[in-house]
Amino acid sequence: MTIPAGVTRWGFPTSVWFGAGVSAELANAVAALGAKRPLLVTDRGLAGSPMVADALSRLDRADLAPRLFCDVKPNPTASNVEAGIRALEAGHHDLVIAWGGGSGMDAAKAIALMAGQHAPMWDFEDVGENWKRVDSEAMLPVIAVPTTAGTGSELGRSSVITDEQGGRKVIIFHPKMLPDLVLMDPGLTVGLPRHLTAATGMDALTHALEAYCAPSFHPMAEGLALQALTMIKEHLPRACANGADIDARAQMMVASGMACVALQKGLGAVHALAHPLGALYDAHHGLLNAVLLPYVLRFNMPVLAPKLTRLAGILDLRSRTPAAVLDWVLALRREIGIPDHLRAIGIDSSRSAEVAALAERDPCAGGNPIPLTQPILASIFDSAVAGSL
Repeated sequence: MTIPAGVTRWGFPTSVWFGAGVSAELANAVAALGAKRPLLVTDRGLAGSPMVADALSRLDRADLAPRLFCDVKPNPTASNVEAGIRALEAGHHDLVIAWGGGSGMDAAKAIALMAGQHAPMWDFEDVGENWKRVDSEAMLPVIAVPTTAGTGSELGRSSVITDEQGGRKVIIFHPKMLPDLVLMDPGLTVGLPRHLTAATGMDALTHALEAYCAPSFHPMAEGLALQALTMIKEHLPRACANGADIDARAQMMVASGMACVALQKGLGAVHALAHPLGALYDAHHGLLNAVLLPYVLRFNMPVLAPKLTRLAGILDLRSRTPAAVLDWVLALRREIGIPDHLRAIGIDSSRSAEVAALAERDPCAGGNPIPLTQPILASIFDSAVAGSL
């Protein structure tokens, strides 16, 4: 697939403006949505970056009234969202710009959701039909500007927010949390360090692979997952080897968005474990997924033989076997510098029972191809800590 030069616009699953440099159109995007006072939400690491300074300057020159909110942790918390709401109300803002990776975008989308709500955010956890409790008319519009190719949150309808008191990550969902407009500029990812390119890219791979393996029937989502996997296989090693490879960056940005849309088919044990680990250890979500993936894949392989055999063919692996898919994941991890086990990122087995209990209650657990129990989850986690495949 060849990435076209210039700016391309498409309307799936929302309005997307794609192309290197398209983030310079931010003021026009705000105007297109009829807003006057945008609040730009990002994380602390990006707040002082030239790209954010340039965005705010462009908005100023367009006679808009932008303000910056950056009190966002790598795993955004309820208190981050509450602080953002206070900033939103103080500035009388009428639109939220979600700028950054998954943390900045998740926080921004939750702030826009909660702008006019009177119930607590946890009332909108993605369980049953809780989303119907939202006063959707009170939500603010969102423009998403991703700066990583991993989470794909710019094309998602939810946010993952840490409940610090409960020690868990909570998925907040509403259909209108899908951003109204996305500026997908691969140029913004060129300066991303290799280790973050690897971790975020593996996040996208995990989204696509877990969605593909989920047992639910959703052929459209499955098609997106398969296409994303073929793009990631070719372009993630290139993006890691040469961060200035704009074609590889562009391909990865598209693939990560596609993988996020594919999540409608379901997730599984990787995310069920990664969510509590992120809440308890404040570890990078994409890196957790990257480390956990082969251990979960190995566990699920007995029921995935037909699917993985098919995937091996689609990915043109050396052999058309389930084991070839696992070998590919392991080889890719080695090539781009992902650790082999959780010990390498400071996680041991001391909280194994607590992690397993939280993982069993995580909504992603229900999408695993093999039903999960606490003992099973504890076993997978302990294997990932020990590096025992």
